[in-house]
Amino acid sequence: MASTRLTKVYGSSGNRKTYTVSAWVKRAALDTTTCVVSAYRSTDGLQTDIMRFVNDNKFQFYMHSTSGGTNAQLSTIRRFRDTNAWYHIVTRVDTTQSTAADRVRIYINGVQETAFSTETYPDQNEQSIWGLGDSNVTHTLGAVGTSNYLDGYMSHVHYADGQSLAPTVFGETDTTTGEWKIKTNPSFTLGTNGFTLLKDGNTVTDQSTNSNDFSVASGSLSKSEDNPSNLFCTLNPNDAYLNYSTLSNGNLTLTGGSQSVNYSMIRGNIGASSGKYYWEVKAVDNAEIDQVGVALTELYLSQHASSGGLQSTAWGGKGVQFSNGYKVGDGSGSAYMGGFSANEVLCVALDLDNNKITFGKNGQWADGSGNTNQTYANSTAAFTNLTAGEVYLPAHAQRDSAGNNSGISQYNFGNGYFGTTAISSEGTNASGIGKFEYDVPTGFTALSTKGLNE
Repeated sequence: MASTRLTKVYGSSGNRKTYTVSAWVKRAALDTTTCVVSAYRSTDGLQTDIMRFVNDNKFQFYMHSTSGGTNAQLSTIRRFRDTNAWYHIVTRVDTTQSTAADRVRIYINGVQETAFSTETYPDQNEQSIWGLGDSNVTHTLGAVGTSNYLDGYMSHVHYADGQSLAPTVFGETDTTTGEWKIKTNPSFTLGTNGFTLLKDGNTVTDQSTNSNDFSVASGSLSKSEDNPSNLFCTLNPNDAYLNYSTLSNGNLTLTGGSQSVNYSMIRGNIGASSGKYYWEVKAVDNAEIDQVGVALTELYLSQHASSGGLQSTAWGGKGVQFSNGYKVGDGSGSAYMGGFSANEVLCVALDLDNNKITFGKNGQWADGSGNTNQTYANSTAAFTNLTAGEVYLPAHAQRDSAGNNSGISQYNFGNGYFGTTAISSEGTNASGIGKFEYDVPTGFTALSTKGLNE
């Protein structure tokens, strides 16, 4: 949602003293201010009830006084940098409370935030911009005004107008795992302007009984298989050496590269030591020296440069190179499959039950002699010496060979998109987890939390 915002202007006002906003959010961009929800009045720039992550990765609530009183601001001491986590954020407001700390309460994953680096509460009985029915007030999901766009995912956004509700209305603790989990059908009183959005897919239609529909004001709203009940792997900005590269599209697009001797390197944020997993990578540019495969978890990539990419023995890497189709790893490279042209798709089959990894192209699999013309059952693995019991992560080493410094690789770990473009025809997938362009080999599944637990 890096350029997407959903907006609504209310025709009549709700309760501007008491309300609750609940949203599930998965972050992609770190170290920058990104907004979850906001209300903005264009005539004087007043803005209130901004729920956002600020550039030091703290969570912040801000409420501009409409009566000339105190501007409220709560900024957590905690920082939220996990790009593979769905955070459940609940902000409950009740300015009628006599105790200042009860006027705004913030909960993340069911736990109330009580330690703040900035802690200023609204005056008693203060009214907010949020909930105001005014042609100049825009309520927005995914931005504030036309800036601070959220780069990431949102799901199950609820607004209870006139109710100050606990997080247990919208989530609960799993009795087996102890983890906070979503309630997919919470029961609460909506009030005049309340709504439920993004509950079942990428619709801007209010899925409550209120019909408070929103509009896509900019960008495009894409449906993701990734949700609070099933987290899919993405590339991990916290585990990267991105000296020449950038991430976008929910950390599934890697852009950049250089003709420098050192590669940009990054790993995924879900790994495994057993099981069989499948994913796809589109080589948007041809002739790049990108290497795609897996690596071990031992070394932290941001502290190390590499002139060998996945071929270096430092990472335990096993992969294939786009430019020539060579398999790379264990300190060397050799012929395996043909090179990639623009927009061809690399298929990756990681079999940790048999300690091997196999690669294909556009739904056909490598024969090990420079061709990709086999079924998976008849294919030849690139490597059969993965270390049993070790945790392997998806890995990418990016280096440019064409001098344009803008190579692009787009990952599909099961979300069903390459960049912002949906797959053109969904392949068969016996596990039913994720959506892929090509057929998933028998016995394989997506690298996701449900896939890990099959």
